Amino acid sequence: GKAHPADGAGQGLIKKIYEISQRPEFLGKIIFLEDYDFLLARRLVSGVDIWMNTPTRPLEASGTSGEKAEMNGVVNLSVLDGWWLEGYREGAGWALTEKRTYQNQAYQDRLDAATIYGLLENEIIPLYYKKNKKGYSEGWIKVVKNSIAQIAPHYTMKRQLDDYYSKFYCKEAARFKEIAADGYRLAKNIAQWKETVAERWDAINVVSAEWEIPAAGAETGRKYKIRYVINEQGLDDAIGLELVNIHADKNGEEHVFSKMPLKVVGREGNNYVFEGTMEPDHSGIFKSAVRMYPKNDLLPHRQDFCYVKWLELPF
Repeated sequence: GKAHPADGAGQGLIKKIYEISQRPEFLGKIIFLEDYDFLLARRLVSGVDIWMNTPTRPLEASGTSGEKAEMNGVVNLSVLDGWWLEGYREGAGWALTEKRTYQNQAYQDRLDAATIYGLLENEIIPLYYKKNKKGYSEGWIKVVKNSIAQIAPHYTMKRQLDDYYSKFYCKEAARFKEIAADGYRLAKNIAQWKETVAERWDAINVVSAEWEIPAAGAETGRKYKIRYVINEQGLDDAIGLELVNIHADKNGEEHVFSKMPLKVVGREGNNYVFEGTMEPDHSGIFKSAVRMYPKNDLLPHRQDFCYVKWLELPF
């Protein structure tokens, strides 16, 4: 590996590995190559059978050395992080799991090392040396062919440009054509709508809120009705509501577990009635809240107009 210029710890680790490689018992077993660059990488990938990358999850930016190796028919054995998380295919290389087993990095390192040794000793090395009468391993060649056929095509410049065209450029061009038509009529309508919502946002209020969920907590398998009446201040169905459930993992970090939209089921003047049904299917401790946001089918995505308000619960 090559440590980033700002990665002092990484540089220290490489220095330690180099010092170990100079010990008599390791001479010829650890090879340290200086000044890693494109030329050296080209020689490495042409003379190696398996490429291993073990970044600290989830800190791998990409892992371009593994990509270079892949494009040259080298099989990868790496942690599912960076490019390998997207590139790995079963039967076309080997992978260590994406998820950490331990928060303590020293414990995780020991587990990863044991996993790597197990794969090498019990699967990879035996497969490599299981040679036929012609002197090569048919099983190993199959993995190499799978890697080239199933993974390499996803890392070409053509695929990248196709993605940019279909996911971004083409959509942006169509969007621009749409909003620019008739003297930018659509763009002006959206701008006017945003201005109106912004002026009335603070005045939008909850008329009533009803939750069937008892304060003591909900039970799995049961259905609970949620009902809100919102005074939209004349915005004419420009408000959306959704129930957001938060769950804390074993380390205490909170994550969005699920989201459920509340549907408009009635209207009385400026008051809109929203309803939804929550049916818990997981046990544990959850936090629930209702989020209010502006909605308009003309917006390309919700983040285009970043107004949000968390509504108080009725208990």
